[in-house]
Amino acid sequence: MADLSAMIICLSLLLYLLLDGTDLGVGMLFFWFHDDQQRELMTHSILPVWDANETWLVLAAGGLLALFPPVYSLLLSELSAPLFTMLLALVMRAMALEYRARSSTRLRRWLDPIMASCSALATFIQGWCAGMIISAQPQTGLPDGLSLVPLMSGVGLMAINSLLACCWIGWRIGDSVQPLAEAQSWLWWLLALIIFLFELYFNADIWHQSWQRPLGKVAGVAVVTLWIVLPITLWRARPLLQLIVALMLIGAVFIGLLCGLYPWLVPYQFAINESASSPVTQGFVLVGAAIAMPLTVLYHSWAFWVERRAK
Repeated sequence: MADLSAMIICLSLLLYLLLDGTDLGVGMLFFWFHDDQQRELMTHSILPVWDANETWLVLAAGGLLALFPPVYSLLLSELSAPLFTMLLALVMRAMALEYRARSSTRLRRWLDPIMASCSALATFIQGWCAGMIISAQPQTGLPDGLSLVPLMSGVGLMAINSLLACCWIGWRIGDSVQPLAEAQSWLWWLLALIIFLFELYFNADIWHQSWQRPLGKVAGVAVVTLWIVLPITLWRARPLLQLIVALMLIGAVFIGLLCGLYPWLVPYQFAINESASSPVTQGFVLVGAAIAMPLTVLYHSWAFWVERRAK
């Protein structure tokens, strides 16, 4: 039951990473797309779905509190300032996104920098926190916040989210943004690959442990294959296929990391079975998750279906 609880939380985090990562990437692209009409189209491409995407973050945080309270306590105490900053950035991003759709041109000059900077800040902190957890050591616990791995993890997540956003707007908007989106895609793919190789070198023990498990082998082969396939799709394929391949790559990397970290939730600090709440609590929360998660997926699917033809 504890493994199932951990899997539910990890699934929520993965879905948040895939879905809201694209939205945050669109916000960061405001640094590069300066035409007001392009920004207007980019805004409307994510307005119908961004709020539902963040539902997965709420489910993951609430599930962690109920299912693994010691881990929640550790992360909240050790990372309280960056987590609060991330939430504030997400709120400011949401404010800029919603008000931009009905504001004057003068007000947009203030909202657009808020949109871009808050999206970048929230993305960086999410990657930085992931790097902090992955880099935990047996004796010292979480590393120093200025360590190289957490900082590079934050930059790497910014790069991959920007790549997702380029594929997304190329698919959802089309010709008006296509040339710049294609050029940006190559930049973000190269930067993400360089940072991934850096992380692979400094976290070689995690990936070595992942390779010892059957699912880890599948994830490892998928990661290598998708890193090769992705530039081919950027060169020859349509944006929708590019987006699918990029999402599959993120999923494969995420699964590979989980296989390498298992059975730890925080390496060398909290194992899954040792930090899980009582079986009664787990059973109650899992029943709720079995109801809430399919409903959220249905809502997502309906939103994408309704907006599938919007341009």
